[in-house]
Amino acid sequence: MLNKRLFLSLLMAVSTATVSAETHHAHWSYTGENDAAHWGDLSEDFAVCKTGKQQSPVDFSTTKAVKGKQPAYRYNVADYKVENNGHTLQATPQGKAQTIVINGKTYTFKQFHFHTPSEHTFKGKHFPMEAHFVHQAEDGTLAVIGSVFKPGKNNPALSALTAKKLKAGESVTLKNLNIQALLPKDSKYFQLKGSLTTPPCSENVTWVVLKTPVQADAAQFKAMRDIIGGENNRPVQPLNDREVNEDK
Repeated sequence: MLNKRLFLSLLMAVSTATVSAETHHAHWSYTGENDAAHWGDLSEDFAVCKTGKQQSPVDFSTTKAVKGKQPAYRYNVADYKVENNGHTLQATPQGKAQTIVINGKTYTFKQFHFHTPSEHTFKGKHFPMEAHFVHQAEDGTLAVIGSVFKPGKNNPALSALTAKKLKAGESVTLKNLNIQALLPKDSKYFQLKGSLTTPPCSENVTWVVLKTPVQADAAQFKAMRDIIGGENNRPVQPLNDREVNEDK
């Protein structure tokens, strides 16, 4: 069972994607004296960012083959509130709740957001961008699907998301957005236990990182970096004694 304090922290983290400074009364960033190397010292609520043993992101170099059911996910065309929250571009679905199933457990889709460059690495190499699709189960645990992007053709979903060039604090509602273009058709994946990649770095996240990159063009990568304000990726964390399961 999650204690009350941790559960409340998780709810705040999910609702904002990357926890705002106002929420936790501690300013954190990706650069300067409040960067990722110092998150664990900024607040008691962030302590696990420094002391945790199942932190994310990680590098995918050592894996273990696994057989089982692939995660069942597909997102419906829906309206989204899109906002620049000062740390990332986040999109929150509006209307009827959408769910996914991972390892037989049902999670409700809460939001998705972006990191440039990718947070997870593949044999030490970054992709230009990574999207995180965040979901929460009734018990408060989280599941995040990661989708990475490589240079290629224009991505229609990204065009809609970056068209407004939102500044920090600005938001817009996009109608009838189809986000399937942000996910590969090949659903092979890496899976492991990990954490939020932003404060409070809570360690109750099931990660499913899709192996096949999605395409986007150079202008779209630049548009996302301009909106975010540069790089917003946490450095990779030690794997420690965790196993990474790979769907081959």
